[in-house]
Amino acid sequence: MIARTVSTSWQTILADLSLILFMVTASALGDAPDGPLGTDKPGGHAPGPARPDARSPIMAPTPQAEPVGVWRPAMGAPDLSRWLGEVARDPRLRLTITVHYAPGGRAAALAEAAQLDRAAGARGDTARIVVEPGQPDGASAVVGYDADAGTPLARSGT
Repeated sequence: MIARTVSTSWQTILADLSLILFMVTASALGDAPDGPLGTDKPGGHAPGPARPDARSPIMAPTPQAEPVGVWRPAMGAPDLSRWLGEVARDPRLRLTITVHYAPGGRAAALAEAAQLDRAAGARGDTARIVVEPGQPDGASAVVGYDADAGTPLARSGT
């Protein structure tokens, strides 16, 4: 028996993948309630999640970039203020202080976050502070290029 192999060029495979990507993107945009394609329903409302009314705040996770530098308290490590002094002063860099706590440790975590914010000095004025339950408990500080990537709610300070 003679086996025949099917010969397909890379251009054909790439064209097939491009068409698949186009169809998936068009489908996702068509299903979005606020997508650029609009809606075909009379009344202007596409099916989807209910929109919040004017009284409820819009809560969305704040986008975060890949970290440029990470600080954690450890024996022999510099304190936060000294570490921040060695990090470049770029207006696009944002400091994010995160404190995780075990059950029953919320008050101590809030106090630690406030202490780290004071230790950050002027950089703490625009820092993102996150205090949340989680393991392992402890603190960290991250510097990343996401200073203007926040939601309007996060930028307005409300």
